[in-house]
Amino acid sequence: MAYARYFPHWTGAALVCTLLAQQTAHAQVLERQLGDFSLKVGTTPSRTMAQGLVTPSTGDSKFHGGLDLTHDSGFYFGQWSPSAGLAPDTTLEVDSYLGFKKPFDKTLGYELGVIRYSYPNTSQIDSHELYAGFRIFDSRIGTAFSTDAGRQDSTLFLDLGGLPLLGVDLRMQYGNHQLDTPTAIDGGGLISTYNDWSFNISRPWLGMDMNLMYSGSSLTGADCSVYSGHNSQCESTVTLKLVRSLF
Repeated sequence: MAYARYFPHWTGAALVCTLLAQQTAHAQVLERQLGDFSLKVGTTPSRTMAQGLVTPSTGDSKFHGGLDLTHDSGFYFGQWSPSAGLAPDTTLEVDSYLGFKKPFDKTLGYELGVIRYSYPNTSQIDSHELYAGFRIFDSRIGTAFSTDAGRQDSTLFLDLGGLPLLGVDLRMQYGNHQLDTPTAIDGGGLISTYNDWSFNISRPWLGMDMNLMYSGSSLTGADCSVYSGHNSQCESTVTLKLVRSLF
């Protein structure tokens, strides 16, 4: 179980340092073979294409984890909780996914599936998201689409995997959000569609997992009152997170 402490964001050019001072260097994944199934339990999402969609997305996610069960045929099922709802002002979220992954050879493959986002302790309606993608060597490109109450969301994400010359992992994500009914903002004007994006660089550093992320959206100022997207902040934000796992 990973533990993290978050300090407040500074919008515009925010720098957030999350430090964990425990024993092991990386968020660990425990893996067991159960007949024709492979079971993974850990503090980071282990599913390749779904990983871009089931990562922590709300403010405080000190306690998080999940499991993934994969059959030799390529079918898999998993659950990921980005927030256990144990900290103040947080709620329990459970993301359940089901999909199929098929490699053509060592260089090419594809994956598709569906994710259900549920919030057992609130009245928020569950939502679903379809995703699909391709793998080329260690790089993956994927897309996702969901229809929620009053809105439609589409996402494009690219995971370049490890870049050997730089020793870092690079992941990018771009989202488009369309509202069924335009929303009025302070000072006049209506917002019916907006975009957001993020760039994440990660690498091991001094026995910890270091993640540097830049995120932003097409909304600024008063327009941010309607924002609800992939990022925790509407305006441009830089986040630095250093993590050590408890186990």
